[in-house]
Amino acid sequence: MGKSPLGLFAGRVLKSKKSRARWADKYYKRRMLMLDKKANPLEGAPQARGIVLEKVGIESKQPNSAVRKCVRVQLIKNGKSVTAFLPKDGALNFVDEHDEVIIGGIGGSMGGAMGDIPGVRWQVFKVNGVSLNELVHGRKEKPRR
Repeated sequence: MGKSPLGLFAGRVLKSKKSRARWADKYYKRRMLMLDKKANPLEGAPQARGIVLEKVGIESKQPNSAVRKCVRVQLIKNGKSVTAFLPKDGALNFVDEHDEVIIGGIGGSMGGAMGDIPGVRWQVFKVNGVSLNELVHGRKEKPRR
């Protein structure tokens, strides 16, 4: 009349086997152990604040030939250093050493580098609390500290 105890037990065994087998899937394992967040300097956050250490010029990949203007930024939250791209023409003139900048992803696939800039995954979009875009277009002035 009722269900046999063996039927309930078999279901439980299958469930535990399935949950153990999921760890063989590399994407499941990376997600569960949060390896991508641990490897990410921003620790899973979309944006981060940092202090400019130095201005650097990075040569673009073949077949292009240019020096892309970037800055080395030390993140405030964890002290890690990253290289961030300065978009727009003349943006380098508005960023000085020891300025506080906010960086975000540059938009490459899977959080990687964008276009012809090798190894640069971030871009600056605010300098001392003011939009870099507004500074470059002359609509706002950089605050004096």
